[in-house]
Amino acid sequence: MAESKTNFGVIGISGRGSGMLREFLSVPGVAVTAVCDKYEDRARRGSEIVKEVTGKDIEWYTDYHELLARDDIKGVLICTTWITHARIAIDAMRAGKHAAFEVGGAASVEECWQMVRTSEETGKICMMIENCCYDRNELAVFNMIKKGLFGELIHLEGGYRHDLRDEINNGVENRHGRLANFTCRNGELYPTHQLGPISKCLGINRGNRFLTLTSMASKSRGLHDWLVKNRTPDYHSYNRVFNQGDVVTTLIKCANGETITLTHDCSLVRPYSRNYVVQGTDAIYNEAPHPYDNVIALDSEEHGWKPFTPYLEKYEHPLWRKYITDGVHAGHGGMDYLVLCAYAEAAINDLTPPIDVYDTAAWMAVTCLSEQSVALGSMPVAFPDFTNGAWIDREPFRRGMYCLEDVCEECFPNAENTAGDRNKSEEE
Repeated sequence: MAESKTNFGVIGISGRGSGMLREFLSVPGVAVTAVCDKYEDRARRGSEIVKEVTGKDIEWYTDYHELLARDDIKGVLICTTWITHARIAIDAMRAGKHAAFEVGGAASVEECWQMVRTSEETGKICMMIENCCYDRNELAVFNMIKKGLFGELIHLEGGYRHDLRDEINNGVENRHGRLANFTCRNGELYPTHQLGPISKCLGINRGNRFLTLTSMASKSRGLHDWLVKNRTPDYHSYNRVFNQGDVVTTLIKCANGETITLTHDCSLVRPYSRNYVVQGTDAIYNEAPHPYDNVIALDSEEHGWKPFTPYLEKYEHPLWRKYITDGVHAGHGGMDYLVLCAYAEAAINDLTPPIDVYDTAAWMAVTCLSEQSVALGSMPVAFPDFTNGAWIDREPFRRGMYCLEDVCEECFPNAENTAGDRNKSEEE
């Protein structure tokens, strides 16, 4: 019997969007029946990808409103520029579609509130596709936290530290959205890759929340320096002035007393790292720069850093035990596939997603709040409570394979504790 499939649309077929489209087509129960991009060549390319993978011809659009007007599509995956995610998701929910979109910060607190209110009013999903929540190392650490090995959590760190000078400065040629953001803004532009896992470790929006935020930005030199070294004075962006500081540091205080440090660092020489640190009363985990082994120290053992690999194998999250047994997909070490599966499962069955609209709004709001703090000379700014007080006593979360509030062992009765190729999870 043929597998029953649900129709989805994909909006935004850039380089990242093309990759996510291919990955989405491999998710059980998903049929992509329409694609859209404001550039016709990209929209056509999206339809060609679907044809290559499925053998089926589909419609393509350059106006996403036309795609949303279709009544045969249940949900959409949005992979457009950062400042368009929220508005397209809001339009999608109002059109009766479940919405999921790629990572990126909000332009304003108001658009975060609009997402929340629209999701509440329509009953439609608004889920950020934060793949790092499903990274192998992050889920193993999460499993250790839930087993009590870290004791009480005190401080966590993370960031997006990655030399993107060529990608940013080639934004005109590549029609890439980072260039405009780095030109016009100054703050924590890309907070969610580590804030997502951090939030789930701390129970944000479920018994805990962000209270205040403070950001400081360094001077901006890296992008212009790259242009001087790699372009001639007649290059169209040679004399461009960039507002974005080379290194932006953000501090967040939580209602339960924990602190968070985020670092945005994309304009200088910097090998890729998410700089993940989890520090509790009984243990500390520290992500090491690739390709070195991450390290951990436990108070119950002899003091000193130890390689994390033996702990990863011992405390492998059951989702990854199953994943390794079934066969890991490509896409940032496999985590792209898992987060897309989590969205598809929720959308197809009209269930609460593991990353809900309150998570999405809180994580995105860091960007515009950090801009405010930087502009005010690093003054603290208050963090909105998008749950309107419900974080104190939320309804029970939905247990399942992709749950990010707890480790639902009962959902993996046959998962073997199989050690896989760790290098797969250490790709960008």
